Amino acid sequence: MSLEAYDYFLPPELIAQEGVEPRDLARMLVVYREGPFRVEHRRVRDLPEYLRSGDVLVFNESRVIPARLLAKRPTGGKVEVLLVRERSLGLWEALVGPGRKAKPGTWLRFLSPRDLREVPGLHAEVVGVEEGGVRLLRFEGDLLAHLEEVGEVPLPPYIKARIPPERYQTVYAKRPGSVAAPTAGLHFTPELLARLSEMGVELRFLTLHVGPGTFRPVKGDLESHPMHSEPFEIPQETAEAVNRAKKEGRRVVAVGTTVVRALESAYREGVGVVPGAGETRLFIRPPYTFRVIDALFTNFHLPRSTLLLLVAAFLGYERTMEAYRLAVAERYRFYSLGDAMLIL
Repeated sequence: MSLEAYDYFLPPELIAQEGVEPRDLARMLVVYREGPFRVEHRRVRDLPEYLRSGDVLVFNESRVIPARLLAKRPTGGKVEVLLVRERSLGLWEALVGPGRKAKPGTWLRFLSPRDLREVPGLHAEVVGVEEGGVRLLRFEGDLLAHLEEVGEVPLPPYIKARIPPERYQTVYAKRPGSVAAPTAGLHFTPELLARLSEMGVELRFLTLHVGPGTFRPVKGDLESHPMHSEPFEIPQETAEAVNRAKKEGRRVVAVGTTVVRALESAYREGVGVVPGAGETRLFIRPPYTFRVIDALFTNFHLPRSTLLLLVAAFLGYERTMEAYRLAVAERYRFYSLGDAMLIL
């Protein structure tokens, strides 16, 4: 199927600019995979009505880092730096704009975004340029110690409003490393998590650090679309809980597409989900045979995006596009700070 088939019309005013409060008051479109097409219009706080004791609900506990930095070149010109990930101690992959101003050998000194003063003791050298224009920056000075001072949380480009940084973090975020939030999890509150746990739902966690590729629509041919590598780690207790549930016929419910990609990447035939750290470039699109997840809680995604294709692979193309058309007609709020979709 062509990429154009995954396009849809979205009125700009339906792109959410801020999240609802409390978080679990967001709307939730419930869609069923089997039988005639049918939906239910609910709220995220109604989620316990659709889960049952013994379900394993898996979350991504990655935390967004203040990855957007402003730097000054030796000539005085300024560039914007978006950290992608730390490859080794002090060596970071980053996107630098304008890129032509960041050739190998260029030294960058970093500025406070609040008063544009230079931060003493923190600078980096551009030591390489890789595929897609990714720069390799070798930092001198303790970047992580200065990150809260020099960095800002990088919001998606379609969010124009200024929001508190914590509103773009899940309430259970623990492990720093993402440059974009695993946004399905933004709907959960401590109270909702407690209700789910009390009713016997197993809450389990993994980590997948989200890269900047999540903002990008697919361009060109689906077969040749490059997926950027993203690191993930699955704890032993999470892998064991998922594998037990699969053996016993209980459901594994993924909170977000990042959880889907991590679990499916870690699956080994005849073994199940293997714990430990790894990296994934998995591009899930129709047709794809899911080996781990049985249900999916997710947001509404951009047209022509890898995330929309993942949803279509799980729900089916026709049902996915019908659900999106219905969501537009019913004025659901879209994208990172928008409403949710539960696929059963």
